[in-house]
Amino acid sequence: MPEQKRSARLSSSQPDPRADRQRSSRRKASTTDHVFVGFDLIFVVLLGGLHALPTAYPKFWWLQLLCAAGLAHRVARAGIGRSAFLGWAFGTAWLCVGTWWLYVSMHRYGGLSAPLAGGAVFALSAFLSLYLAAAMALFAMMRRHRLWLDALIFGGCWLLAELARGFILTGFPWAASGYAHVDSPLAALAPLVGVYGIGAVAAVVAALLVLGLRDASQPGGAAAVGACAAGIVLVGLAFLKLPTFSGASGTLQLALLQPNVPQNEKFAVEVLPQNLAWAADKLMAAKGDLVIAPETIVPLLPEQLPPEYWQPLLKHFQRGPQAGLFGRPLGNLETNYTNSAVGISRDTVKMVDGFYRYDKHHLVPFGEFIPAGFRWFTNLMNIPLGDFGRGPRVASSFPVKTERIAPNICFEDLFGEELAARFADEQVAPTMFANLTNIGWFGDTIAVAQHLHISRMRTLEFQRPMVRATNTGTTAVIDHTGRVTDSLAPFTQGVLVAPVTGRVGITPFAWWASRFGLLPLALGALVPMLFALVLRRRED
Repeated sequence: MPEQKRSARLSSSQPDPRADRQRSSRRKASTTDHVFVGFDLIFVVLLGGLHALPTAYPKFWWLQLLCAAGLAHRVARAGIGRSAFLGWAFGTAWLCVGTWWLYVSMHRYGGLSAPLAGGAVFALSAFLSLYLAAAMALFAMMRRHRLWLDALIFGGCWLLAELARGFILTGFPWAASGYAHVDSPLAALAPLVGVYGIGAVAAVVAALLVLGLRDASQPGGAAAVGACAAGIVLVGLAFLKLPTFSGASGTLQLALLQPNVPQNEKFAVEVLPQNLAWAADKLMAAKGDLVIAPETIVPLLPEQLPPEYWQPLLKHFQRGPQAGLFGRPLGNLETNYTNSAVGISRDTVKMVDGFYRYDKHHLVPFGEFIPAGFRWFTNLMNIPLGDFGRGPRVASSFPVKTERIAPNICFEDLFGEELAARFADEQVAPTMFANLTNIGWFGDTIAVAQHLHISRMRTLEFQRPMVRATNTGTTAVIDHTGRVTDSLAPFTQGVLVAPVTGRVGITPFAWWASRFGLLPLALGALVPMLFALVLRRRED
């Protein structure tokens, strides 16, 4: 018995190589955390800025993966507070670069001073990046030093941050990471999980690339396993052939108007008559089954618009073979006014006022509605018609021949889950989307390309074409595979004449998002974290 006790003491006193490695790792981390805090900050800010670029230039989709991998690398061993700070810095740089064009709308067209406009862009980016800060702190709390589990946890945390940014306080999901992959192998997942699901998968792939390198607690070869797994995912998706969930319905010949009116002339009294005359002339002269003009191409309320202008337009489409769909505000200044799309055809004669009406539901904060407590800020800018009423979330489609056209205005096409609400009943679901927008507020910036790729992502999610009639560009026809089949050059005036083929059928994304919104993604993000909690209890 004494010999057994002595042997047990000697055995327990033997060094544990794994424990030694962990203690050594902690000592090194405590030293380098102080030495490289400045380096880490500069590094993640650079990565965050670069991370925004593929949303405008999706041929560089791989850059999004590398930048997200860089963030995962820096937070893999960081503490909770440091992880939160790095996530916030990364996110702030990401959004400052991805949405810097807000400065143009506030300063050049809104009249806000340059320092205030620049400060507002930074403040908005910094605030919205608190979600990513919280997500990285959560990752630091939940990681278990197991390659696959930690990669899934990182992807889940990333997903929760993007869902929060796209939903809380009406949401601002511009430059969401999934848009970088509209031309990447991950685009194959769009009809299954949508843009946020693509972003989550990209985050998992990015984490697999680096977690095995950074975490000294990982077993040998983990880095190679992670890199191989990431490669297998990307290559597999590149060759994945999903079933086609939709089929052709019918073809319309379109005429899409692009007036190219500079934003500083949009409401200018001295040029308004000639702009209105151009719009009326092109609307009534265009050929095809459907003529579409952009958001507020007629920028006057009904009480401000002369009857001799409106009545000829109304009668032209009510009595002719064509249909027209164009943007104009409706209502009045005293009670309520809306940012609307008006559809006119022979079939709308019996409708109220003789036309189909779509009222924009998802309004732009500060530009179309004033958040509580911020009227002082909007009063600093010169924004006409800045407090619109809100339309219904689920609206009927505009029927033209055999097709059902679902209008959306401006940045409403960022909210795929809201567009999905129109697919709850397959019998009346849209066969195509029409985006009417005036992106002239943001000048000749990356916003033009970003918005085009956002529309392309919607076509992949729903396997529906999207036709875009814009003020300054990009006016285009996008088919159900995300391919731009016809377009006008941005910042030119003209009429795009092109065919578009509608589609029927429901994608998996349209089915579940129309019923449950984004809830399935949020619940899916929590699954690896719940597994990590169970694992922690067993280990304790």
